[in-house]
Amino acid sequence: MKVFYLLKQGLLVLLVLSALIVKAQTGSVSGKVLDETGQPLPGASVVVKGTTRSTSTDVNGNFKLAGLTNGAITLSASFIGYQTLDKAVTVSANATANFQLVPDAQKLNEVVVIGYGTAEKKNLTGSITTVNSKDFQKGTITTPEQLIQGKVAGVNIISGGGAPGGGSTIRIRGGASLNASNDPLIVVDGVPFSGNGIGNAPSPLSLINPNDIETFTVLKDANATAIYGSRASNGVILITTKKGTSGAPQITLSTNNSISTVAKKVDVLTADEVRAFVNTNGNAAQKALLGTANTDWQDAIYQTAFTTDNNLSIAGSFKGVPYRVSGGYLDQEGVVVRSKLKRATGAFSISPKLFQDHLKIELNLKGSLTDSQYPNDGAIGAAIQFDPTQPIYSNNKFGNYFEWITSAGVPNPNAPRNPLALIEQQDNHGNAARSFGNLKLDYSFHFLPELHAVINAGYDYSKGYGRTIVPIYAAQSFSTEGSFSRRLNTEMNKFSEAYLTYAKTLGKSRFDVTAGYGYYDDAVTNYNFATYRGTGVLQTTPVFPFSVDQNKLLSYYGRFNYTFADKYILSGTMRADASSKFAEDNRWGYFPSAGFTWRIIGEDFLKDSKVISDLKLRLTYGETGNKDGIGNYDYLSKYYASTNNGQYQVGNTFYNYYSPAGYDPDLRWESTTTYNAGLDYGFLNGRLYGSIDAYYKKTKDLLSTVTIPVGTNFSNVLTTNVGNMEVRGAEVSLNYVAIKTENTTWDIGVNGAYNKRKVTNLTLNPNSGFKIDAGDITGGTGIHLKYNAVNQLPGSFFVYKQVYNANGKPLEGVYQDLNGDGAVNDADQYFYKSPDPVITLGFNTSFTYKRWTASTVLRANFGNYIYDNISSNFGIRNNVLSTQGILNNSTSDLYNTNFSGASGVQYLSDYYIRNASFLKMDNAGLSYNVGKLSKTGTASMRISANCQNVFVVSKYKGIDPESVSGIDYNLYPRPRTYTLGLNVGF
Repeated sequence: MKVFYLLKQGLLVLLVLSALIVKAQTGSVSGKVLDETGQPLPGASVVVKGTTRSTSTDVNGNFKLAGLTNGAITLSASFIGYQTLDKAVTVSANATANFQLVPDAQKLNEVVVIGYGTAEKKNLTGSITTVNSKDFQKGTITTPEQLIQGKVAGVNIISGGGAPGGGSTIRIRGGASLNASNDPLIVVDGVPFSGNGIGNAPSPLSLINPNDIETFTVLKDANATAIYGSRASNGVILITTKKGTSGAPQITLSTNNSISTVAKKVDVLTADEVRAFVNTNGNAAQKALLGTANTDWQDAIYQTAFTTDNNLSIAGSFKGVPYRVSGGYLDQEGVVVRSKLKRATGAFSISPKLFQDHLKIELNLKGSLTDSQYPNDGAIGAAIQFDPTQPIYSNNKFGNYFEWITSAGVPNPNAPRNPLALIEQQDNHGNAARSFGNLKLDYSFHFLPELHAVINAGYDYSKGYGRTIVPIYAAQSFSTEGSFSRRLNTEMNKFSEAYLTYAKTLGKSRFDVTAGYGYYDDAVTNYNFATYRGTGVLQTTPVFPFSVDQNKLLSYYGRFNYTFADKYILSGTMRADASSKFAEDNRWGYFPSAGFTWRIIGEDFLKDSKVISDLKLRLTYGETGNKDGIGNYDYLSKYYASTNNGQYQVGNTFYNYYSPAGYDPDLRWESTTTYNAGLDYGFLNGRLYGSIDAYYKKTKDLLSTVTIPVGTNFSNVLTTNVGNMEVRGAEVSLNYVAIKTENTTWDIGVNGAYNKRKVTNLTLNPNSGFKIDAGDITGGTGIHLKYNAVNQLPGSFFVYKQVYNANGKPLEGVYQDLNGDGAVNDADQYFYKSPDPVITLGFNTSFTYKRWTASTVLRANFGNYIYDNISSNFGIRNNVLSTQGILNNSTSDLYNTNFSGASGVQYLSDYYIRNASFLKMDNAGLSYNVGKLSKTGTASMRISANCQNVFVVSKYKGIDPESVSGIDYNLYPRPRTYTLGLNVGF
């Protein structure tokens, strides 16, 4: 027993000693991975060479490897687009190692996401631009497209206004269509978006958290986009979201808090100016209507808005499976009273590898919920028009808001409603929910690892519900004694894709082949509800409780790339699409592309160049299609039911009647052919780099909804193929690392684009004077302002040429007789200018000194014009001196014209078409990298301050020269926003 006891005690001592020895022999290494400017590189990989031990840096570039055996090891730090750096380290209890990576001229953004795969940037034949999270716009960013505004040559992103969560219009190379969609295809982690918005979220991107996005890849020419076929005429944007990392969990917490104010108001007359004008020009009855108040109605409906945007993410690996989980909460007030958005988002992704890494799995799930409050759409226009001599409030039965009242004691039907009452007495509330995701399986065959089989399947589901309530006593709905209405729609977009890829290198030759199949099913369901008066009395009933709008797409596609000697690259793609939007004879469309790249830098005469670090020539051709922007059943004969207010009575029974709709059984694909020549360059070891592109696009069989002669179809409106259009353009981008020292770095980026579109043929009617309506104005009845016509820019203004007096003042209703027939009539209208910018420019710069970084982004548009519909509608004498028992206000343009507006002849004057070229500073920011919060921990912090919509320089005197339609009327103002941000990583 004693021997056994001694043996047991000895073993215990040995175990304790062994543990102490092991503990003494293990340690850790921590540090940072920085870029050449001293900024952190989040997601950089740090590997212990010769082992499987690795980790990734957090958002502030920090890493830590624990449990390492003491002694000498070699750490290797790498990041896409940077040279890998190895460093010898001696592991101890708290060893440190810091890395500063430098860009590799040949590897900058080396791995680029392309359609159905990735490719090395040096081997690309198409025109492709990638923007990663390091270069995104800063500040309060609520929709993803704002991240790259002004960052990509040839990409114009126009905000639809300043409403909370409001989306933007994206145009790549100007768009290739007339009335069909000009929106690019957007693909997020392999999930293609339909492009449809839902009622409470009109932009398909507005429900996505920008904080989850890692990169944008913009495909511009047909060689890059043709593999997406019928959905790619207007370019493709591939969005990659953040994923999990290997190693210990990395926790990132960020908060941005901001205040927003109206940057500019419409210039209207003050109360004193209205009183002076009426007393000078009005009659006794009009003078008697003047009030004593001094009300700024725009101030009454605008407010200082507060926003908070908070995000938390956890990324790491669990038992070797990388994962990322994130959540975000946005609470955004609008600058218009009672406008608000609350949005909660969540994202989850895992990417395990099985069977000795032969099977790679990616599971991505994202969701969002929004709760929105919308102001009355008419309030902004009413604030411009309403008489400033009247008070906001008045003791009456209409909620104690001042209103123009008739002798009968009811609101004057010819008067605008009180702007603040329009907002406060309407409850327009909406909710939206969205969930999308995909499962991607990538299997490389054990017997042939160069061959991969990929399956990608997913969904995109969204639902929007809203209701609008106006109380009984509100003047805005006095004729119906208030109102109650509801809205609900859903969309389910399902898809599945299966494709094979094969890559093989044989000597100097490399082959990359892809072939696949896709099936896409998109269905939108709109629910119809009865509407009620405020008293609860039924007002209207729907004919059908709901309607389903569905379309399907079947696709086969392939790509072949051949590279020889790492210098000469040939590329070809083919896609065949069949769409349910077309009849069987026209259902299939075929979209090929071809490209050639010559990597001149690989030639012997440049290999040893100390000046040129990259030089590549690209030549491409391709065809793409368009089926979006038209109805799903425009090729079919169909009937529309009348509303329940328009029924026929037979005996004692009322019946709905059905009217045939116009249709074109020969409706076919809109197709675009693109030629592109590009040059990628780099100098001074990659410190100066960029690209130059020139392109020509021709679209045939343009899809458009047009007016046709009565009797030629069942309706005088028809969706059909109408003609051809061409686009010519050029792009240039230049990036320069102006200063690069140990403590100071200055980066500069410039991009510019020239783009001009022209309608070349309208086959629907060969008459040289034939034109297609492209946009109306507000104020007159049925006044068409914009048209598409042969040899004109799409959407050009069609107006009269204004005559001016000796003092340069326009003469009301006096226009030039352009055709010289002695009479001024419709035949004297002419095409004058277009809303499209001819030249777009972007400039961004970042200056870093030690821990401080200052940055800014500027944009400029030239050659774009805008129609000042606010002045043409409100800036007239008769708007102030009304004969309807009311007074109104006017814009200050009244002093320039003194137009009466009596006959409405002013609306089509070219006087109101204004030069809207502009220079904008979108963003100015300053940040401070606090670094580690303790000597032993990994927690770090960054503090930032930003201002958005800093200034606008333009000849246009309206509130904003930037407009999607080119018609300025009651735009929700884009605010100026000041943001303080805090980012903490653990």
